[in-house]
Amino acid sequence: MCPCLFLSLFLGFAAPAAAQTTRPAMPTLTKLTPVLMVDRIAPCLPFWTERLGFANVAEVPGPDGQPQFALLVKDGVEVMYQTYASVEAEDPTLVAGPRGQAAMFFLEVDNLDATLQAMQGIPIVVPRHTTFYGKEEFAVREPGGAVVIFAMDVPAK
Repeated sequence: MCPCLFLSLFLGFAAPAAAQTTRPAMPTLTKLTPVLMVDRIAPCLPFWTERLGFANVAEVPGPDGQPQFALLVKDGVEVMYQTYASVEAEDPTLVAGPRGQAAMFFLEVDNLDATLQAMQGIPIVVPRHTTFYGKEEFAVREPGGAVVIFAMDVPAK
């Protein structure tokens, strides 16, 4: 298959008429919960619990007594952490390949000033700014390495 056609089909762009086929019905998505793989979970938890008010609703200790899995929840938003070691123990193919910091979260909040205050001491990777798409936002890197972008609608003038 031509790479351009493959990319078009993968991204959902309209393919040339000769290449169009009937696609099966798409599933209805009901939820998306990111699972961040990290070496150690404990240093990541205060970022979510102490600074943003998430509840640590489930934690599974590993053989060393340290958490190997954690589920954090607030206002219908969920974030999970799992250690590389525990994922590898379940299925080594899931951790094969490079370990990059490719995760970013885009979290919309109702008060950017309060969120910025809650992030005191966490290095800001993108300073507060107004975007072309009508958001005011800033970004930090949480202790596990993921970038968290906090955004709020720009108030109408």
